[in-house]
Parts: sequence; C-alpha cells; structure tokens
Amino acid sequence: MKKAGKATVMLLLALVLVVLGSSMVVTYPNEYKLIRQFGEIVRVVDVPGVSFKIPFIQTSASLPKELQIYDIPRSDVITKDKKSMIADAFVLWRISDPTLFTRHLNGQVAQAQSRISASVFSSMKSVISNMDQAEIIENRNGKLALDIHGHIGNSLDGYGIQVLAVETKSLDMPDDNKQAVYDRMISERNNIAASFTAQGNSSAQKIKNDTTKEVSVMKSGALAEAEKIKAEGEAQYMQILSNAYNDASKADFYNFVRSLDAAKTALKNGNNTLILDKSSPMAQIFYGY
Repeated sequence: MKKAGKATVMLLLALVLVVLGSSMVVTYPNEYKLIRQFGEIVRVVDVPGVSFKIPFIQTSASLPKELQIYDIPRSDVITKDKKSMIADAFVLWRISDPTLFTRHLNGQVAQAQSRISASVFSSMKSVISNMDQAEIIENRNGKLALDIHGHIGNSLDGYGIQVLAVETKSLDMPDDNKQAVYDRMISERNNIAASFTAQGNSSAQKIKNDTTKEVSVMKSGALAEAEKIKAEGEAQYMQILSNAYNDASKADFYNFVRSLDAAKTALKNGNNTLILDKSSPMAQIFYGY
C-alpha cells in the first residue's frame, strides 16, 4: 500500500510538472511569442518574461523582434538618359505587426525577404529611371537612398513589415562600358575646366585693358598738368626778367650777361678761340663801344 501510494504521488507530481511546463511561455527580449488556439492567433506576447497559456490547447511560436538586415540581390537598372547601371543595396527592416506577418507570410522570414526585394527593386527602378546618370552619381551621398526609401512608403505595412532604411552599397556601370563612360566624364570635366579657364583669361584681360587705359589717362593728365605748370613758370620767369631789366642801365647789364653766356656756349669742346666781327653786338660790348 505504501509503495502504491508513493507511486501515485510521483505520478501526480510528474503530471503537474508536465502541465505546468506546457502552460508556461518564456519570452526573450529579441523575440515575439505568438499564442495560437486551434490554429488561430489569440495573443501576441512582446514583453520579456514568463507568461502562461492553456496547456495542450494553446501552442506558442517565436518570431524575431530585433532589427533585420537583408542584402538585396544585384540588379540592372536603366537611368533617365538610357544608361545601364548595376545596383547593389541592402535593407534594414523589422517585423512591426507579428499577426499580419504570420497571416500573410506564414511567419517565414524568407518570404518576407522575397517581398522586400521585389518592393525595393520596384522603388529603385522607379527613382533611378527619373534621374540622369550624372545626377545619380552626385546624389550617392545619401539623397538617392532617401528617395528610394521614401518611394517604398507604407507599401509593406499590410505584411507587418517596416522598412527602416535602404542603403546602396554600390551603383556602378557594367564592366563592358565602364571605361567609355569614365572617358566621357573626363572629357566633359575637361571641357568645363577649359570653359572656366577661358572665362578667367577673358576677365583678366578685360581688367588688364581697363587698368592700362586708366593709367594712360592718368599719365596724360599728369603730363598736361606738368606742361601747364612749366609754361606758367616760364611766363613768370620772363615777367620777372622783364621787370628786373626795365630801365636802360639794367638793360645794358642784361645784354652784357647774355653775351657772356653766348660766348661761354661757343667756347666748348676744347675750343678756346672766339672770332668776332667788330660790328657784332658782342664785340661792341667787349670793346666798350
């Protein structure tokens, strides 16, 4: 009897443990717990910890709660100016609604990635087809990714998916025409540089011509002013001389000095002989008559 009683207690204890284990639900911080009853989702547990469900009737399943990263397959896209480019991008996403995610995608991450890939490729194709190749290259610093993400919008909300960001790892030309594109871009940049250089040279020549003209005008004005001052000085000089030798006595002295100056001028370059006619005014001065 005692042995039978112990066996019954042990059996009951094991049954309680099984029931208790079947009714407990442990939720970790990086996951959602879906509680199903007869195949239908009756509750979603998104708070870490221990919760309970009806044993043997309700079941639980896990879905990832953390941020997901998906590498989009490389694909060909055509720009507005009909240039072929190869886009390589990745997506940051997460499950925003576990119920919708399970209902439409059977809770399968692989199906979600396939849906995301189609949506991102459609958005990328639409955005890039409205931009020239040069514009795409200039906007690779972030604007292109924002435009692609903005074009996706809320198209995946119905699947319980939230796309947080789309980043392009590379957006390059196919290998068969890459060199030709690079050569054309270099040629275009050289033409732009030559245009800027020509504009700079033209502006420099205009400034130089204007400066030369201003200097010439200033020099002409300065020379004219100098000639005017010189003429005024000579006029004053002649007036002073006229006033100084206005009477006869001073006039004779003036004639004497002028004669000496004339003789001095004639006796230059080793010439120390002065031949005068007795009737010349200078001879008359020397002879005193």
